[in-house]
Amino acid sequence: MITRYQSNSRMSQVATYNGLAYLSGQVAKKDDSQDITGQTKQILQQIEELLDSVGSDKSKLLSVTIWITDMKNFQGMNKVWDAWVNGEAPPARACVESRLARDELLVEMQAVAAC
Repeated sequence: MITRYQSNSRMSQVATYNGLAYLSGQVAKKDDSQDITGQTKQILQQIEELLDSVGSDKSKLLSVTIWITDMKNFQGMNKVWDAWVNGEAPPARACVESRLARDELLVEMQAVAAC
């Protein structure tokens, strides 16, 4: 059975199916003007909260896709990521440079985890 959480007419923040949790793309809050490290910290906190809401946690992450607006920010994002990720159980990961939905956004992350 598919279960959707924190849904509106456009999307759900999380959908679970068959023991997996699919998180929507997470971005910094709309009024946030933080740099790449601040936005990354905020997004990782949001991911933790969403995982917790479905009985999962970051040790159960299977994959994370990261979009950043400029590869010059790759090192700054990775510094925060490396301090956060479970080094004993790191997920598969991809990171690409891309335009995002709003100019102030520097990074977006989407995740899949076991739950």
